[in-house]
Amino acid sequence: MTDENKESLKHKAEGAKDKAVGAAKDAYGGATDDLGKQAEGKAQKAEGHAHEAVGEAKEDDKNRR
Repeated sequence: MTDENKESLKHKAEGAKDKAVGAAKDAYGGATDDLGKQAEGKAQKAEGHAHEAVGEAKEDDKNRR
């Protein structure tokens, strides 16, 4: 596995983790009326989407070469 593949997978894995943890925090915040935890979850989910996008971009760039 090349370093580019590892970097892409690292970003995708980090993104998946952030999205899952963020979704749990968002749900918990919603269930307990904890707006701070809910906002934290939404922010973490957004960060997860960003990490996944970076991983996809790195993979696309590698495939174009």
